[in-house]
Amino acid sequence: MSDKSPLSSPPEAAPRKPLTPAAQRALAEAAARRKAAEEAAAQNVAARPKEFQGPKGPEPTRYGDWETKGIASDF
Repeated sequence: MSDKSPLSSPPEAAPRKPLTPAAQRALAEAAARRKAAEEAAAQNVAARPKEFQGPKGPEPTRYGDWETKGIASDF
């Protein structure tokens, strides 16, 4: 019989190596870009004009097809 049961806690993760100053700067810059992009997206949603006579349902260009009067065409 083994002494490891399925309910035992997972082994401790090995300690990570310290990041270099360049890696720390890169992570900070990426976080700042993500935050700026989220803020810009939040402002852009309110500023977008309403679409008239557009497709109903999911965006067709995202899913790769377009349906008009029951005929679907892939592009």
